[in-house]
Amino acid sequence: MDKYDTFFSHLNEKLYKIFVRAFKNSIFPGAAVGVGVGKGVKEKYSAVFGRLSFFPEYENLNLDVFYDLASLTKPLATVLAVICLIKEKKIALYHTLDDLLEEDIDNKKRKITLFHLLNHCSGLPAHRYYHQKLLKFPEKQRLPELISFICAEPLIYETGKLSVYSDLGFMLIGRIVEIKSGKKLDEYINEKIYVPLGLENDIFFNKVDKPREVIYAPAAYCPWRKKIICGAVHDDNCFALGGVAGHAGLFGNIKGVLNLLCFLFACWQEEAGLASFNNDDLREFFKKQDIVKNSSWALGFDTPSARGSSAGNYIFPSSVGHLGFTGTSFWIDPVRELVMVLLTNRIHPDPANDKIKQFRPVFHDTIVDVLDKDLR
Repeated sequence: MDKYDTFFSHLNEKLYKIFVRAFKNSIFPGAAVGVGVGKGVKEKYSAVFGRLSFFPEYENLNLDVFYDLASLTKPLATVLAVICLIKEKKIALYHTLDDLLEEDIDNKKRKITLFHLLNHCSGLPAHRYYHQKLLKFPEKQRLPELISFICAEPLIYETGKLSVYSDLGFMLIGRIVEIKSGKKLDEYINEKIYVPLGLENDIFFNKVDKPREVIYAPAAYCPWRKKIICGAVHDDNCFALGGVAGHAGLFGNIKGVLNLLCFLFACWQEEAGLASFNNDDLREFFKKQDIVKNSSWALGFDTPSARGSSAGNYIFPSSVGHLGFTGTSFWIDPVRELVMVLLTNRIHPDPANDKIKQFRPVFHDTIVDVLDKDLR
């Protein structure tokens, strides 16, 4: 048994114990876990714990189950599309909304650049429930209407002065990708990233009218859809757009998410590459920007907060990650050469269940503790 086999064996034992406690506390019904470790991330571990649902009529959990990745869509689809467009010289971080959108932009928003949107310091509010208004329009008209709604929103702070995590900003970026690429967001990211990596069947936008025939982790009960959502995007605004948007809509299994993140980390290390983007640009997006005081944001990726980070107590400050509302997350620690992925359906059946906030740091601390004892 080599050192990685020992590490993964010990890790499985430790994770089993914390997941048993999680199930007893009804934090989520089950989870898929992925870990990559080492230079070039050649060693990988994946496992499932628990069940697909609290209700017995659903199938058992396995490694092929697909999760609604929620806001992991931002870094794992929309941001990567932006990096590809930067290489094609079709957009730049300093471009303003006037440069990027086919809209009349009011004076207060003319300072907003692509950088501000990616760094969550644009001045736009965090979220708005647009879906009820959008559903009144024909489907082809909904995205242009959404962009008009967002452009009409009053700014809640001066651009660049504060940091407020904003779905609205990434809805705009999703539209920018489509304008500048001349393709739908899902088509462009598939062509540039997922297909070249052989991941198109493991991570994808799941269209409302053409869902993939795979096994999905059930999500929340939706009062206006009047059912437990399963196989359709949970985010209401994204659902109204047909399942494809810059802020949400991506689905993936543990293999797809882990392999994509391990590839990105290998690019970070110059151990891998792809013709569609430059590794130097990717590394720039991984850097904490420090434009706004006390902000943890890089460009579309988060970095560990000084206190109370979901990444736990031991992860290095240069790490990057992101959370998804449905109960998904990832963190990459470049110092330890470690990739960690957690996929759950913590919103099933009640999205008000936020016990995962206490679980995530324990999960990451457990992995780092075992790694430091076995491999460092």
